[in-house]
Amino acid sequence: MSALPDSSLPLLVVDDDAAVRSALRLFLKSEGWRCELADSPEQALAALTSAEYGLLLADLNYSRDTTSGQEGLDLIARARAIDAQLPIVAMTAWGSVPLAVQALQGGANDFIEKPWDNTRLAGILRTQLALGESQRRAQRLAAENALLQAKGGERPWIGRSAPMQALMAQVAAVAPADVSLLIRGENGSGKSQLAQAIHRQSARAAGPFISVNMGAIPETLFESEMFGHEKGAFTDARQARIGRFELADGGTLFLDEIGNIPMSQQAKLLQVLEGGQFERLGSARPRRANVRLIAASNADLDALVEQGLFRRDLLYRINSVQLTLPPLRQRGGDILELAAHYLADCARRYQRPAKRLSDAAQAALLAHSWPGNVRELAHCMERVSLLAPAEQITAADLGLSPSTATPAPAATAAASTGLPPELTLEEAEKLLIRTALRRSGGNAQQAAQALGLSRSAFYRRLEKYQL
Repeated sequence: MSALPDSSLPLLVVDDDAAVRSALRLFLKSEGWRCELADSPEQALAALTSAEYGLLLADLNYSRDTTSGQEGLDLIARARAIDAQLPIVAMTAWGSVPLAVQALQGGANDFIEKPWDNTRLAGILRTQLALGESQRRAQRLAAENALLQAKGGERPWIGRSAPMQALMAQVAAVAPADVSLLIRGENGSGKSQLAQAIHRQSARAAGPFISVNMGAIPETLFESEMFGHEKGAFTDARQARIGRFELADGGTLFLDEIGNIPMSQQAKLLQVLEGGQFERLGSARPRRANVRLIAASNADLDALVEQGLFRRDLLYRINSVQLTLPPLRQRGGDILELAAHYLADCARRYQRPAKRLSDAAQAALLAHSWPGNVRELAHCMERVSLLAPAEQITAADLGLSPSTATPAPAATAAASTGLPPELTLEEAEKLLIRTALRRSGGNAQQAAQALGLSRSAFYRRLEKYQL
């Protein structure tokens, strides 16, 4: 998918005088701006609903009424309703202070009289184009920051073991190529962190990295989440919202657990990937976003294709290059380094003294099979950093070997995690989810079934608790 950057969007010029339109077109071209011309408010509104523009330069008076400016004022109000961020400059040969005030109150950003001064007109247009682009950047940045805060921000990439070094050699070869990638690996193995590492090594490193857990999006909200919506598009749409494709413009869009998308959503996603454009919910105006797509899945997508649960054409679209992330049990050289990193991170976050692993604890970490992979290790280090009684962590503190005793039912969950039995509702839910994931060997689908949750409800909880 590709698009022109915001600063090169065409300007829309609206005037019923052909000579004025021609003069403006030549002037704007001499200043380096592209423009499209409309001879009536109706033609301008049709253009605004079908394409995206950097600015609207609109006459206030048309054939119906050449002095009141009402047609132009109506055009400004309707254009502002279509695009709240669109810079609008009003223009008329019948200038007056009251009319200028009306235009500004009605949604125009600035006002100029005809005949215009070229220098002043160019200055107004440059200012409004810069302000419009700044507003769009600020809106995207606010949405990106909200996503990063919800997800806890980026995590560093650690991988010095032989399997990881071989993988990173592949990453170094494909990261700059800007091709679509599919990352396969078990749950908790670090697919999101690998996608971030690829983004940092790509030509898009200065752009946004937007991650979407596809299994956590309810089917009814798919279009709104991915493509955005306009104010009033549905009952709870109290304001316009930027979708993930727009947020990722100029950067990388990471679709995690893509194998969990229902078939109806797969068709919508494929349509956007193939056509290169999308529409916000509640809008008929096509938009484009220049994104690099990275998808990830712990499922066997080829098997899902054979079962009729995943579209073959979508698999081909996302699978230009495939990378396989090894599970933690095959990365022995990384386990202790990761453990030390998570212990230091917990000490900083919880303002506790740093703890260290005893030789026996290190041996226990290396011997464990880690069915929950890196995520399980992170949770284990968080637990012992809070609950281990001494500065040095023992093998027993880790709680990796199940006890042969049969504890009372009420204490089973607490004993298996080292947590006290007096849990809050959220802590208990978080514990149940972790336990289900551990028992299922990291298989999210099996864990969801064991807990009696739908797939989307389970993934929403994973995202809520950062599991």
